[in-house]
Amino acid sequence: MTQPLLAIIGGSGLYDLPGLSDTRWETVDTPWGAPSDQVFRGRLNGAELAFLPRHGRGHRIPPSEVNYRANVAALKQLGATDVLSISAVGGLRADLPPGTFVIVDQFIDRTFARAKSFFGTGMVAHVSMAQPVCPRLGDHVQAALAGQGVPHARGGTYLVMEGPQFSTLAESQLYRSWNASVIGMTNMPEAKLAREAELCYCSISMVTDFDCWHMGHEAVTVDAVIKVLLANAQAAKTLVAGLAGSISADTAAANCSCRQALSFALITSPDARDPAMVAKLQGVAGRVLKPSP
Repeated sequence: MTQPLLAIIGGSGLYDLPGLSDTRWETVDTPWGAPSDQVFRGRLNGAELAFLPRHGRGHRIPPSEVNYRANVAALKQLGATDVLSISAVGGLRADLPPGTFVIVDQFIDRTFARAKSFFGTGMVAHVSMAQPVCPRLGDHVQAALAGQGVPHARGGTYLVMEGPQFSTLAESQLYRSWNASVIGMTNMPEAKLAREAELCYCSISMVTDFDCWHMGHEAVTVDAVIKVLLANAQAAKTLVAGLAGSISADTAAANCSCRQALSFALITSPDARDPAMVAKLQGVAGRVLKPSP
């Protein structure tokens, strides 16, 4: 069985955890370029952890310029088996106020300026995204949040917009009419790439404010939003610390269907596959691809 490695993609402060040992920053090169930053490695209560600041330390990279392919590939190359994606979002429902954590189970992808697949000309694959996140990881997250008393909701649709600007009022009202729960700029194509890399992926959305649809939105002060952000960040660190052991010890992980996502996804016939593309894909799809002789 592959040794479990829990990877966390999120803010640069998430790796500041009490009890984290054997810490170091690792540089990872991928065929898709450099990830957003080095990967921070460590151990917590016997569990291996890897942290990747999605926007780089200091939040240097805007959502549309994040190299999502390199980020996911870097974690896969390091041996990641499970990925927790933690991100700040706006709330699109009155029953999901600031301070709520939403364990997302669906996405609506409205991005248009990002590379969305590891595959391409010379090696085509179509993975299923009907159920885009790992319910097994979602169970772990839900149990941890409940145990910590953090307000949370299991299930919800994350509307991923391109950004970097926020929504117009008309857009926000449209997304609410689609029954979207939260809105953000980062989980696509991240979730699609995690599926292609056969990684178990769970999206945890931390509501910081209501989107502009809310009548009281203009009354929200910067200080109030920062207060929620800080509280969410602390809750997220406590969540990661609580999850490290349980995910690492999950005996059902090896048989999770996420880890077989490519089994029936490859469509290019073996004799038509580009050897260079096959070689490039080894780090993320090596289980089902062998280099051409």
